[in-house]
Amino acid sequence: MGKMKRKGKMEVGNRIETRTASREEAEVSYLGEAFNGPIHVNPAFYGCKDVAQIRDYSVTGDAMTFGRQGWTHTVGITINIVAQLRRDGPKRTGALDPSVDSRVVPNCRRTRKDDFFPEPSFASWAAYRAALGATPARLRDRFAGRSTDAAELGALRRRSENEMRRCLTWWDLTWFGFGSVIGAGIFVLTGQEARDHAGPAIVLSYVASGLSAMLSVFCYTEFAVEIPVAGGSFAYIRVELGDVAAFVAAANLILESIIGKAAVARALTSYLASLINKPASALRIHTSLAEGYNELDPIAVAVIAVTAALAMLSSKGTSRVNWVASAVYVLVIAFVIVAGFLHAKPSNLTPFLPYGVPGVFRAAAIVYFAYGGFDNVATMAEETRNPSRDIPLGLLGSMSAITTIYCVMALALSMMQPYTAIDRSAAYSAAFGSVGMRWAQYVVALGALKGMTTVLLVGVLGKARYTTHIARSHIIPPVFALVHPRTGTPVLSSLLSASTLFIFVMMATALLVRRYYVRGVTTRTHALRLAASLLLIVGSSVGIAVCWGTSSPGRWQGYVVLVPAWAAGTLGIQLLVPMARTPKVWGVPLVPWLPSLSIATNIFLMGSLGKEAFVRFVICTAVMLVYYVLVGLHATYDVAHGACAGEEDDMVAAADVHKAGARSENINML
Repeated sequence: MGKMKRKGKMEVGNRIETRTASREEAEVSYLGEAFNGPIHVNPAFYGCKDVAQIRDYSVTGDAMTFGRQGWTHTVGITINIVAQLRRDGPKRTGALDPSVDSRVVPNCRRTRKDDFFPEPSFASWAAYRAALGATPARLRDRFAGRSTDAAELGALRRRSENEMRRCLTWWDLTWFGFGSVIGAGIFVLTGQEARDHAGPAIVLSYVASGLSAMLSVFCYTEFAVEIPVAGGSFAYIRVELGDVAAFVAAANLILESIIGKAAVARALTSYLASLINKPASALRIHTSLAEGYNELDPIAVAVIAVTAALAMLSSKGTSRVNWVASAVYVLVIAFVIVAGFLHAKPSNLTPFLPYGVPGVFRAAAIVYFAYGGFDNVATMAEETRNPSRDIPLGLLGSMSAITTIYCVMALALSMMQPYTAIDRSAAYSAAFGSVGMRWAQYVVALGALKGMTTVLLVGVLGKARYTTHIARSHIIPPVFALVHPRTGTPVLSSLLSASTLFIFVMMATALLVRRYYVRGVTTRTHALRLAASLLLIVGSSVGIAVCWGTSSPGRWQGYVVLVPAWAAGTLGIQLLVPMARTPKVWGVPLVPWLPSLSIATNIFLMGSLGKEAFVRFVICTAVMLVYYVLVGLHATYDVAHGACAGEEDDMVAAADVHKAGARSENINML
């Protein structure tokens, strides 16, 4: 909140306040009413006990630039608030402390049962038994139900009680992309897959997986620009495919994040041990538990706790820490590339395809996970100053640079040593040792430590925002949706790989549904054509992946049928289904071809994984669905039918829809 300065003469029964508005206040005033209407004010400023004693007030502004989500460029804006007290209201006495924040500051320490389960279905055991009895009907309702852009941008965000601060730019998002994606994976996976599956053609594996990741980034970018909220893929899938699909995607993504971050934290301890010339497990506590579970890692726990605490303090402060650490890591990578090519031998690239084309794609399915993490950047859209500009620059720019870096690093390693001599566990350190640069292993270890630290930091930051928006929908207790009034960051959420590919498939599918289906606009005939085309695309993609995974000599006959079937499904959408919605600001090019190709490539990479990955995926998803049926289903049903939405959601629902339309018209005028 900017510093207040008094202006003019105060009349009896009136108070005029003139002050410079912050970005957050400009946003709040827009959410209240576009140019004339209620905003969050501090009644004490006017000598009132509550807002009800204020009869009228209005907002005017100067030099405003209208952006994607209200007034995003607010430097130098002045907001004049004119409040007229009720004649029966108290007289203003004493001076006002200008540091008083006009927004409601909630108590973030919530411990009551209603804070966790406020829905009527959990009011008593009898109510819960009745809710369980209605499970089939409620499941049908939630399968058919859809959220809206306006609801995600309006009513759901208000459930956090405070706004997240819009403080991030394309520069922050670009470095968040580097920090979230580039970790120790490039140092570990490259040597492992070059030795076992791809040989020198590992560079082609990174190209293939990078192109697949870029297709997913295109889909994420359009959604993040159109629906700039903290929920990321959960919000996007919830709008287009419904609550159940969104929950399955969200649960898998959170599980993958928890396991992945735990693995990264443990790897950090191993690299730390290598820096002091100790065995990988030297810094862990050994116990008498079963093998594989007998090493406790207090350093990993401490690192996760510190990164979570840092993420809670300030998004902008976390961004500064991230880009400094990421810049150091990029310097280490630059050293690896330059030093690698200085000792490169082109003869080491022969034979280039020792394991054939299948080995290239088998390796691509594994190294794909070195690209994981860009979804964390999409969750920061709610805190971005200008989403329509900053998100495309941050997401697409960082992923393009990362793909180039990965390919060049893989090429440098392949040219330093024959693929048969590459060390599976410490490829770069061993390669430098083979050319007389043993000291370089410390540079590599230091860079890996920096990379893992930023992966943990940005991962915690992204998943906290992801969890916050899930809690706003009441799928998990809404107490996790609270945003701190001072820092503008999630309060409790920050304390918390077939799955990844599956979610990317759902994102591409959701984008096609968003472009070609709008309820009340798309006819039943066109909706059926869209559904049939999507089934053909997904089914043919699965068939292609199955053919690739078999060793049958007749599998090429399957490709002759399935590849044209995929093309026919995509062409069917383009020719037989009219586009029902066009992006307002930024959109994926070549729709439906690029989203359809994203579906096919992600399913293809899933088919390259072992059966163990699918067994784990199915078991974990089944456990998550049990929770949804017992808890999440009934909470979201109550909220969707207004049983616990509160007066505010009812009063502003229509206004949200009106503002979403007005926002689109203003953007198109700019």
